[in-house]
Amino acid sequence: MADNWTSSFVPLVLPVDGRRVTIIRSPSLSRFSLMKSLTELAQYRDLLYTLTVHRIRVRYKQSILGIAWAVVQPVSMMIAATLVFSLIARVPSGDAPYAIFAYVGLLPWNCFSVSVANATGGLVSHSQLITKVYFPREVLPITYVLAALFDFVIASTVLVPLMIYYSVPLTAKVMYAVPIMAVLTLFSSSMALLLSATQVRFRDIGVAMPLLLQLWMFATPILYSLNLVPERLRDVYMLNPLVSVVESFRQAILYATTPDLWMLARSALISILLLLASYVYFKRVEATMADNI
Repeated sequence: MADNWTSSFVPLVLPVDGRRVTIIRSPSLSRFSLMKSLTELAQYRDLLYTLTVHRIRVRYKQSILGIAWAVVQPVSMMIAATLVFSLIARVPSGDAPYAIFAYVGLLPWNCFSVSVANATGGLVSHSQLITKVYFPREVLPITYVLAALFDFVIASTVLVPLMIYYSVPLTAKVMYAVPIMAVLTLFSSSMALLLSATQVRFRDIGVAMPLLLQLWMFATPILYSLNLVPERLRDVYMLNPLVSVVESFRQAILYATTPDLWMLARSALISILLLLASYVYFKRVEATMADNI
């Protein structure tokens, strides 16, 4: 059950007739309240793991290709992009073949788009679970982010034969993929929390997601190089954290150079601030989530 009271104690557990009743209240904007929510989330890490594994299994259950679908989507997009932007539009890709240029950009983008698209409707699709069982509601959108990371790992295996075919050397710079993907995970989680909580109150978000992701994709240097963006627009353009994620990933994997660490650090800061704001907003919405869902 839920109410609209404001309290720094979330949740409140009361014994009623020998049973434990959890009352979810809106948390106060305090450090204590935030730490308490994060501590509670850590206590539910087994549920987070179980639901993530379940999410992966259900996605590919009773399908002929099974887990290979994690590879089919980015490979299909790479082929289509190569035909359009390499053979027809002839978008420059530097010294790299356009096929692998596009695929390296599509990998982090697909991870982001799949996680956000699925997480947006995650709370609404689990309405019966939310209204009957208590657990930190942020577990649901986070599981979609973790499941998308699993797909990213599977799809990344295609990079090896592509790099061998196009004679692209694999160097130690590939280790930069770890902090790059950490930034992507932070940003994906912030968007997943924000959009899923908003979807509970305004179902327009779910309807608008395909359009939003299409526009977002063209606002990110996935199918074209960052160098093509005019200098006068670069500062505003770089506010999109995905720009540095995609560009840094491409620099480390494809060009074997050190990414722009300042650009990546700025995106990390933006992602952390957005994650904190989204988490606070999510916990505020959580208080009345069962009533609105």
